[in-house]
Amino acid sequence: MAEPTPPTDSDPDAFDAIVDAPFDAALSERYLVYALSTITARSLPDLRDGLKPVHRRLLWTMRQLKLDPSNTFKKSARVVGEVIGKYHPHGDTAAYDAMVRLAQDFSLRYPLVEGQGNFGNVDGDNAAAYRYTEARLTKTAMHLMAGLDAGTVDFIPTYNGEEEEPELMPGLFPNLLANGSSGIAVGMATNIPSHNVAEVIDATLELIDNPHVEHERLMELMKGPDFATGGQVIDSAEMISEAYRTGRGSFRLRGVFHAPEAEKAEDVAAGIERLGGGQWQLVITQIPYQVAKGKLIEQIAQAIADKKLPILEDVRDESDESIRIVIVPRSRNVDPELLKESLFKLTDMETRFGLNMNVLNAARTPMVMGLKELLENWTRAQIEILQRRTQYRLDQIERRLELVEGYIIAFLNLDRVIEIIRYEDEPKAVMMAEFSLTDRQTEAILNMRLRSLRKLEEMQLRGEKDDLLAEQDDLQKLLDSPARQRTRLKKDLRTLRKDYAQETKLGARRTRIEEAAPAVEFSMDAMIEKEPVTIVLSQKGWIRAAKGHVDLEQEFKYKEGDALAFILHAQTTDKLLIAGSDGRFFTLGCDKLPGARGFGEPLRTMIDLESDASIAKMLVHKEGGRLLLASSNGKGFLAETKELLAETKKGKQVVNLKGTAALQVIREVPEGHDHVAAVGDNRKLIVFNIEEMPIMARGQGVMLQRYRDGGLSDATTFVLADGLSWQMGGSGERTRTENDIWQWKVARGAAGRMPPQGFPKDNRFG
Repeated sequence: MAEPTPPTDSDPDAFDAIVDAPFDAALSERYLVYALSTITARSLPDLRDGLKPVHRRLLWTMRQLKLDPSNTFKKSARVVGEVIGKYHPHGDTAAYDAMVRLAQDFSLRYPLVEGQGNFGNVDGDNAAAYRYTEARLTKTAMHLMAGLDAGTVDFIPTYNGEEEEPELMPGLFPNLLANGSSGIAVGMATNIPSHNVAEVIDATLELIDNPHVEHERLMELMKGPDFATGGQVIDSAEMISEAYRTGRGSFRLRGVFHAPEAEKAEDVAAGIERLGGGQWQLVITQIPYQVAKGKLIEQIAQAIADKKLPILEDVRDESDESIRIVIVPRSRNVDPELLKESLFKLTDMETRFGLNMNVLNAARTPMVMGLKELLENWTRAQIEILQRRTQYRLDQIERRLELVEGYIIAFLNLDRVIEIIRYEDEPKAVMMAEFSLTDRQTEAILNMRLRSLRKLEEMQLRGEKDDLLAEQDDLQKLLDSPARQRTRLKKDLRTLRKDYAQETKLGARRTRIEEAAPAVEFSMDAMIEKEPVTIVLSQKGWIRAAKGHVDLEQEFKYKEGDALAFILHAQTTDKLLIAGSDGRFFTLGCDKLPGARGFGEPLRTMIDLESDASIAKMLVHKEGGRLLLASSNGKGFLAETKELLAETKKGKQVVNLKGTAALQVIREVPEGHDHVAAVGDNRKLIVFNIEEMPIMARGQGVMLQRYRDGGLSDATTFVLADGLSWQMGGSGERTRTENDIWQWKVARGAAGRMPPQGFPKDNRFG
């Protein structure tokens, strides 16, 4: 084994390459290089061809492999291998995923690759591995690459300098708007929807004819997005127009209910299929763009399982090549519009697409452009490509004319040319001197085969020369006249439009641009099946809901050491208000309470009740009701029940308490009650007008009664004309009413006096 060569003084020292620089400066410099690379060479599309480098390299590779629509398919593995080996030194998975998307007719409005095999589906399933699938280019891809051999674009070296690739695709197909693009770069992103090619061309033609065209006119021609999966854009025309004016905005996109087999036209449009006996079902035929059908069906099924959609019985997937999702209501009495609105609100049947037209302009600079600016830049780029193609053809004609003129001279002097070739040692120099030929002309004559001599007929050569001169004249006029260039561009665009006219299967608009009617107002209560329940809350905080309205005196089983605290009748559609002794109110849906087969569940797992607080009251929320709330220190106020509802487990702090005070009184205030009665621990009673009580959403309230010692024991409301009633002690529910109550009626905040004879000893009204 050879000994390693020892280092010499002439070898470079590795430490000489170390640069002494601040870390933050070095980091920012390197990160800037990375950011620019991501923005310009990975994530943002070029407005001229709408492609990112990986897509451009894929199409170029397939063209090199002669995978045009008239040829047979080739394995995707072959394409991916060529791409990552020659042009795109990244992972094979990334390259194949990009290729798969170009072939998916539910991802691209106008696919650029035609796939054979499993290229994924709208359910969200992935494509098969690239060794199993085959691909070739589509006619649209050929339109996009038309002119690559006509000197229309520059070719740049590949990453290793061994090959060349086009800087962009020169075709007239408006790919950026036709197929859209999305990507996230460093510090910026892009999200452009797909559009209808015929509409894009119409808007471009209008812009060419009238450079000062108003944005509103362009939006009349190009109405908005046209997604591969159809759907309906439900925002107003004004909102859509404003988004395209600035290049930023968003659209609400919905799936479509449609029943093509329904008998009535209104049922077809509403997506309702009648089944007989009054039964019906809804049919979904289009889903929002980028929503996986399988995921949407899972969402609907989960909403049924979670009882978020109790008016929905079932969902079935009856799709084949076209989408057909069947929605079965729980009963024939369900409102179809209510069911639709609930699906829009609870699932991805309605999504939002964010518009961000951030693209690289001709100078490779990222810019957010409005629709008009985008079309202006694209038109300018196409004019430049037309000029380059024209100049390239002129150069070809000039070179061919040079040869044709040489051939004509050779034909006219054929015998002398043959003699020179036969007898002269340096025929080239002699011919050039004798006939005033150029080097190229002479080389072409000398390289002619003998068999070509019979074709050198003067009339043919002069005819070709005349044709070339006429074409040269036309092309030169085209190159010198911007008006002729615009006319040629319009002619070419109209020719292209025929392949994508809205009368064709590929060109027909799929997405409806139609503002939705005002949403059907509904609450989740409307989604809950109404059933009577009896709610039981134990002293240790275990809650349950028994089906039906059982006798409130019925005995329930409790855990050892536990007993009844509160019991009441309610409906599953009701909201339950739980008041804590700390003045915080919580809300629970009666439909979400555990059943009464066991002991129920701890209430504290459903609400965030403080550990040192207890349950002061449980009652059913009544719309438009009022409660009398008072603390043990004698302060209180009236609260509207709508202000007590809480949306989270944390509840809502309603009564503010100081020191050791606790929430003492929670009483419903029936309609018509006009006075308040309060009694203290000192057994003194006070009556005052209810108008002296403020209505508050939160706070301490005002002093109901003044005390020297102790605090508030109880308070209630009543109708003064009917007298003050309280519940008598002992068995039964006997009450006593004191009509002569005027002597206790004073202003709020007074000390009060001893209550009438027979008032309960526990100082409570019952």
